[in-house]
Amino acid sequence: MTTDAGGIHEVIKNSKLVYPDQTKEQSTSLGSQTAFKSLLRKSQEDPAAFWSEVAQELHWFEPWQETVSGSLPDFSFFKGGISNACYNLLDRHIENGAGNRTALIWEGEDGETRFYTYRMLLAEVNRFANILKSQGVNKGDPVALYLPNLAESFIAILACFRLGAVYSTIFSGFSEQSLKDRLESFEPKVIVTADAGIRRGKVLPLKEKVDQVINEIPAVNGVIVVDRLETKPPIQKGRDIWWHEERKKVSIHCEPACVEANEPGIVFYTSGTTGKPKGVVHSAIAFVVQNYIYAKYHMAHQPDDVFWCTADVGWLTMHIWGVAGSLANGVTTVVYEGAPDYPEKDRFYQIIEKYRINKLFTAPTALRMLRSLGERALEKYDLSCLEVVSLVGEPFDPETWHWTRDVLGEKRICVNNTWGQTETAGCPLSGAAWLSPMKPGSAGIQFLGIDADIVDDDGNPVSRGTLGNLIIRKPFPMLCRTLWKEPERYYQKYFSQVEGAYFASDIALEDEDGYFWVVGRSDDAFNVSGHRLSTMEMENAILESDAVSETAVIGIPDKIKGEVPVVFATLGENQQLQQMICGSKLRQRVRG
Repeated sequence: MTTDAGGIHEVIKNSKLVYPDQTKEQSTSLGSQTAFKSLLRKSQEDPAAFWSEVAQELHWFEPWQETVSGSLPDFSFFKGGISNACYNLLDRHIENGAGNRTALIWEGEDGETRFYTYRMLLAEVNRFANILKSQGVNKGDPVALYLPNLAESFIAILACFRLGAVYSTIFSGFSEQSLKDRLESFEPKVIVTADAGIRRGKVLPLKEKVDQVINEIPAVNGVIVVDRLETKPPIQKGRDIWWHEERKKVSIHCEPACVEANEPGIVFYTSGTTGKPKGVVHSAIAFVVQNYIYAKYHMAHQPDDVFWCTADVGWLTMHIWGVAGSLANGVTTVVYEGAPDYPEKDRFYQIIEKYRINKLFTAPTALRMLRSLGERALEKYDLSCLEVVSLVGEPFDPETWHWTRDVLGEKRICVNNTWGQTETAGCPLSGAAWLSPMKPGSAGIQFLGIDADIVDDDGNPVSRGTLGNLIIRKPFPMLCRTLWKEPERYYQKYFSQVEGAYFASDIALEDEDGYFWVVGRSDDAFNVSGHRLSTMEMENAILESDAVSETAVIGIPDKIKGEVPVVFATLGENQQLQQMICGSKLRQRVRG
């Protein structure tokens, strides 16, 4: 989608409200379209009462004294309340009689599959929590997860929640330098990784990358290794242990830690314009509370849903939707290890048909890829199970929106585009599946409990239909609380531009119907396939090659991925330059 003012206005002019099928109101169990409008209004007029009612639907060991205290940038929710994120994602459903419902389905790129009921998943989570405890991990300790999309990745996340540890997941495709930058900042007590990962048939040596940087991270006491591909990496005695070996030694019982609602639980690094990644800090309890209610309405979740989030666990999207949003609502969540177009271009369709997935969360890039395959690719699959498709990560062009609803969904599904960031966790701009009108190309309306606005560079509100800076004026539970070890950077980055408001660094407008259109970034980061990347981080990765002495990276529009990086490089005086550039080494660094 163009960020040109004339272009976006033409798109908006041609985009009309699409009203949901009112017969779906009864099937959602979430009330009528009229009832949702009333709930939305209440949440924005009296957010404290709204969030209190939402939080009471979950389990608390001790009640909170104050629902909302403070204001942006210093605020808290459910102050004094004691709970546990893992308990609300697993134990709560088991106690309500759903222990034998399937919680997690994992499929490897090579076709291997595993199924976990809620009761089975809790047993594995408790085992791994006990492994972490044996490595000295206690409440509040940092744990780094450098893993691909494995069932063990979900188990490790939930185990950290159970112990009240603070975890940070690092994308397994990052370069060694990006891995090192994040580990140096986070200073984990334990790193959880795999011997290797697999992507498009290629083996990625993850443990080897950890070994190359770990000596510069003195805080690390231990490394826990998943044996994914039996590549037999070196194991340092006294530091490294195998997950599968330790699993046999520990109990399936582990009491959940008592965690105050505002204690940090997640640190997620996002690319910064200076090249130095920012460690965005979220409260685990608030993260679960808000994504519980958001996912319920974004997806119209029902207990018998089979839900697939196509994101990589290295990005917060998977934690929002595939972990918190799905498990808080007690549905079955599907995790796929590899690329959704490998080894066959239509692997995406194969997975939906195989597991009868009815709720899908993905990125516009994936749908543009499917659209490019043509309608004949759909003919051999029965995708009648599909009911709701939601999106995030980048602008969603109206043409692909219509293809998704009319061709992929045969004019019977709900398409729900959203907007969110690592800093906002879930999606503050969105619609409610079946309960609010859709608008092709738009990111949606201000969602439950959100007060968003568009302002000029001086912080003054602009008229509807005018491009400006997207801000949020009131706190909400899952908004980031600080930056890891950099509180002053937190204030400067997000709150110095407009007093008392969160500054998103996104360019957007609100149309006459109250729908928001987010068209691009106002800083040096840009989105590739829904992933926010820093130009400087990519430049640093490229400069790891001896073939390059200087480089610059820019983003250009792409029909499939939204934006793609283009590299300008000055080559060094190396006799093997041509061989390296024509070979794979430099290209691999650029992709990493």
